[in-house]
Amino acid sequence: MSEVLWQKSSFSGGDASNNCLELAPGTGDLRHLRESDDPDVVVTTDVAKLRAFILGVKAGEFDHFI
Repeated sequence: MSEVLWQKSSFSGGDASNNCLELAPGTGDLRHLRESDDPDVVVTTDVAKLRAFILGVKAGEFDHFI
């Protein structure tokens, strides 16, 4: 991806070895996500779907996977 401004979670700490999810704005209402330890794999979604996913995580809807 060309010149995407990735934002790393403040919960990750400042150490470059701390891997985490990174988020970047895309064109229009698109958002890009990637794992910092595998930056070439990028998932793109829209704001509404990302919001629904985050709300689901916060509500524990995915807790059965762990």
